[in-house]
Amino acid sequence: MENITDGTWDSLPVQLNEKILQTLEEMKFTYMTPVQSACIPLFMNNKDVAAEAVTGSGKTLAFVIPIIELLLKREEKLKKKQVGALVITPTRELALQISEVMGMFIQKFPEFTQILLIGGSNPAEDVEKFKEHGGNIVIATPGRLEDMFRRKSEGLELASAVRSLDVLVLDEADRLLDMGFEASLNSILSYLPKQRRTGLFSATQTQELEKLVRAGLRNPVRITVKEKGQAASATQKTPARLSNYYTICRAEDKFNNLVAFLRQHKHEKQLVFFSTCACVEFFGRALESLVKKVTIHCIHGKMKNKRSSIFSDFRALKSGILVCTDVMARGIDIPDVNWVLQYDPPSSARAFVHRCGRTARIGNHGNALVFLLPMEEPYVNFLSINQKCPLQKMSPIKDVVDVLPKVKAMALADRAMFDKGMRAFVSYVQAYAKHECSLIFRVKDLNFVSLANGFALLRLPKMPELKGKTFPDFVETTVDTDSIRYKDKNRQKQRQKMLAELKDKEKTELPKKNFVKNKAWSKQKTKKERRKKRAAKRKHDEDSDMDEEYMKELLEDTRLLKKLKKGQISEEDFEQQLTNSKQEAGGP
Repeated sequence: MENITDGTWDSLPVQLNEKILQTLEEMKFTYMTPVQSACIPLFMNNKDVAAEAVTGSGKTLAFVIPIIELLLKREEKLKKKQVGALVITPTRELALQISEVMGMFIQKFPEFTQILLIGGSNPAEDVEKFKEHGGNIVIATPGRLEDMFRRKSEGLELASAVRSLDVLVLDEADRLLDMGFEASLNSILSYLPKQRRTGLFSATQTQELEKLVRAGLRNPVRITVKEKGQAASATQKTPARLSNYYTICRAEDKFNNLVAFLRQHKHEKQLVFFSTCACVEFFGRALESLVKKVTIHCIHGKMKNKRSSIFSDFRALKSGILVCTDVMARGIDIPDVNWVLQYDPPSSARAFVHRCGRTARIGNHGNALVFLLPMEEPYVNFLSINQKCPLQKMSPIKDVVDVLPKVKAMALADRAMFDKGMRAFVSYVQAYAKHECSLIFRVKDLNFVSLANGFALLRLPKMPELKGKTFPDFVETTVDTDSIRYKDKNRQKQRQKMLAELKDKEKTELPKKNFVKNKAWSKQKTKKERRKKRAAKRKHDEDSDMDEEYMKELLEDTRLLKKLKKGQISEEDFEQQLTNSKQEAGGP
């Protein structure tokens, strides 16, 4: 572990508890990393810390150890339902990981309890768990934690419990802000005591993060940790032992190249990043069929209850493939990842750095590869300048075969696969349009025919980006796609029932006039009155029993009702005039 260590634990200027040193020995952490040697003494000497360090540099131990040390030094011991430390992190996977590490240490400190508050579980169960077991150390995601503060009516006095708080840690703080948790964080901070120690850990620094530092930390010590062995002027943000590659291929060849690469690295552990949940669903299913004798897992943000178990299963594997979105890009520590493959460049350059950081963690070697379209090659230079993340071109992948006909066959055999492909294509184009680096990633530059072929589409979907365009080069399947059936018999049965209902509805409904959609609101408003008059005329023509006298009476009643609503006449006048009009019309 040369070049990434900063001495042994006993070389720290502060003395660590003997039980903590025993745990470190059991975990085989003989040496500290720079971020650990910098942060632990400051924390233990009651300083607030704002630390920026490359991903995979050992930030978790840099706050787990001080948390336990500071709680041990409390004059008044914590009661069961008093919270002494709070760790907030953006994703449940990262929270689970921190909880595991914390659990290893507090095994030797039975006086402390910890509780995990994350989404994907029943909030009522969390309430009961805290009421029964308490939690001196809380590890949480912002949404669930904010929700727990509001459950006073259920007997959870979390606002009272955090009055004893000694330490607050915001892990992956820039991601907390990127994911829109700013309002939740402000709400949570309002419950916490001002006299506390606060640590803010991140791989990148942003303006938004600077605001949070000013709001939540008191005279913080700022730490920027670079890896040993780098030149003093270097500011590379990816681990030094990471080999970072890129390859250029056309959209219709991209998936073929990915499959060939994965087949050649079957005995290694790999993460494959896609830009959207729908792409993970589609390409993950295709890879399961095409890359044999390899364990393949899929994980994305829209999975609720399954995510934690999938994450744990993959961590335990010696080799395998995890197909995922950026939900796995930050802070997650998966042992022995050999390759990080980015099938789609992420929506922001910062996310690129964090994706790469899932490999080459804490001194290990690792590799990353991003697949780029020919028009996206300037992104390589952009990353080098903007994120200090140099990439080298990989030699062409060998033994590439065309697997797209097999993917098309899967879509023809099962409507579920056909649907997934269409959704993946649409979501990819929509994500592309929102890319932060819009000068390089422009929808208007996309070759939709090439892209659709790369997704093995049987036909092009109906979507705004394709409206009014013709694609003579795209060869649609000769099969009627409406006739493709679901392999799942229940889904097919539901579909047939829905189609029958739609058919019956079409028969009973009168044919509707085709109005031009997406008209400007102002133009729609100007035609409002004409539409009303036409509707009244149709109603009159349709109802043969409605004679002229009755129509006059109805219009008169409506006129009176409007006057009443505007306050032009009183209720008494309304009743009187209504009675008079009926008598004139020969009513009772």
